[in-house]
Amino acid sequence: MKIRVQEAPFDAGAELDAFAHGRHEVGAVVSFTGIVRDRDGGLVHMQIEHYPGMTEKAITAIAETAKARWDLADLVVIHRFGTLPVGQPIMMVATAAPHRRAAFEAAEYLMDYLKSRAPFWKKEVTQAGEHWVEATPEDEDALSRW
Repeated sequence: MKIRVQEAPFDAGAELDAFAHGRHEVGAVVSFTGIVRDRDGGLVHMQIEHYPGMTEKAITAIAETAKARWDLADLVVIHRFGTLPVGQPIMMVATAAPHRRAAFEAAEYLMDYLKSRAPFWKKEVTQAGEHWVEATPEDEDALSRW
């Protein structure tokens, strides 16, 4: 299990290749990479803040729950902080499991919980100003299935 919270950009393809390389004990590797998107055409960048130590501890707890719930060989979570321009990867989740269902479900669980429960504070800086990003009802509803 690898958890990284970092300011530096990462190469999702290289990370996935390294994660999957030599895994002969698994039948499935699932990954998701979140990208900073510009929904309304005015986003300049996203600013993400966190408390070091607290963030890693929270993400580790979410990841340990996933490993306990599904038959996973391994998982990786990478999440960035700092100033992220549009189009940059913001986070990545990858799971490896003997069977695809476990890999897919665990990856979805991780994504849903990271989006709603990981202690990050996100601010969108737009051409018109800036505002903090709040959790949406859809984000909260996604947790109800777990």
